[in-house]
Amino acid sequence: MNRPALWSLFGCMLLACAAPPAPPTGAVHMANGIKIGEVRQTSAMVWARLTRDVEPRVDGVAFSRRKPDQPQLPDGVALDSMRGAVAGAAGELRVVWWREGRQRQRQRRMTPWHAVDADTDFAHRFTLDELRPGSAYRVVVEGREAAAAAVACRVDGRFGTAPAAAAPAAVSFCVISCQDYPRRDAGARGHRIYGEMLELAPDFLVHTGDTLYYDKPRPYATTVALARFKWNRLYGLTLQREFHRQVSCYFQKDDHDLLKNDCWSGQRYGELSWQQGLAIYREQLPVAVLPYRQVRWGRDLEIWLVEGREFRSPNRMPDGPDKTIWGEDQMRWLRQTMSASDASWRVLISPTPIVGPDRKNKNDNHSNAGFAHEGAAVRRFLAGLGNVVVICGDRHWQYASRDAATGLREFGCGPSSDAHAGGFRLADRSPMHEYLAVRGGFLQVAVLPVGDRARLVLRHRGVDGSICNEVVLGHE
Repeated sequence: MNRPALWSLFGCMLLACAAPPAPPTGAVHMANGIKIGEVRQTSAMVWARLTRDVEPRVDGVAFSRRKPDQPQLPDGVALDSMRGAVAGAAGELRVVWWREGRQRQRQRRMTPWHAVDADTDFAHRFTLDELRPGSAYRVVVEGREAAAAAVACRVDGRFGTAPAAAAPAAVSFCVISCQDYPRRDAGARGHRIYGEMLELAPDFLVHTGDTLYYDKPRPYATTVALARFKWNRLYGLTLQREFHRQVSCYFQKDDHDLLKNDCWSGQRYGELSWQQGLAIYREQLPVAVLPYRQVRWGRDLEIWLVEGREFRSPNRMPDGPDKTIWGEDQMRWLRQTMSASDASWRVLISPTPIVGPDRKNKNDNHSNAGFAHEGAAVRRFLAGLGNVVVICGDRHWQYASRDAATGLREFGCGPSSDAHAGGFRLADRSPMHEYLAVRGGFLQVAVLPVGDRARLVLRHRGVDGSICNEVVLGHE
């Protein structure tokens, strides 16, 4: 069984000034499907977007390879005419939902209709509340052209809420990272791993960031319009749409889906500002207002989702006690909440490595020399708690490692396709590595209650779903 958040006014203003013109009047559709996210014991979020066409444009003009400071479109060609385009449409959206087994009309709940337009890229996210813990829900997202118009389109979905903190529940989830449109491996369908993960029926997915790449070609997303284009193109792919309507997701962000490689606050990428990058990210996904958060899934599992971009010091700042990735408030929250948790397993999920090892030329994460002071403090704290593991994204290879100084374990999920793998060599394997493979795929995690205890099973899987590595913890 498969198992809130207002726009900041500032973000809306930033995007509205750069919004594309509304498309011609016509029937509305949902070619980007829906995304279900931030599921907790009594609440969830649903994201949807109205589109002009039923499917992404497959007969459009292909992007050619151009430099970031060059125009990305051919002369005289509109963005909506490019291959993969998913043009938006103005109209209204609402969500209908009910607990499985209670399909009668009087037992259904629905949101008010919400108007969408170019200011928010024709998208909206809804909050569903007063849900029951550990329950299966069905949702239907409906769209129409205008008030009083008939429903023109709908997408069915499902999700499960998190079990109560005292409930000994088996839980499984997947973790992915590093995907982009050009390096998809199932053609027009998208990324192969989505079909493989769906077959495993996970309770939820964690996407650790680098969801797409603004700073990679065809096109370089140096404007608001191009950034939005990349989101819509990627999530118009069939495998992505089918997965996200059935499996809820917690999204994290990293550098490439915010601005550019190794970015920090105040920077720009072409015409795209830092604040616009933040606003687009929040526009395109069902994400919480506070980017760091923890979620309890039953008696035996609690996950911590940390934020690595919004509060960090510049990478070029000299290392020391004042240099940080997470910032003072987030660090205090992490120490307090992790220390207070009574979950059998505490899993910290980071967009970037904490243990590593990483490549020697990198200087952007806690396993690098540039943030060595904070990194060492984080590893000591986590290792001292016991029953803590770290899962990370960002690196384009799969690995399982153990910190030599503290014994802290880290599992890197690897990129979303084999074509995206690289940057590390098997010849550079470290004594810290307990598993290393330069390949794409995903990480599958399961918590299995055994009496008054629980086992934690972590499996690295390839893009075809095959098990490449397995670690079982808590089985002694």
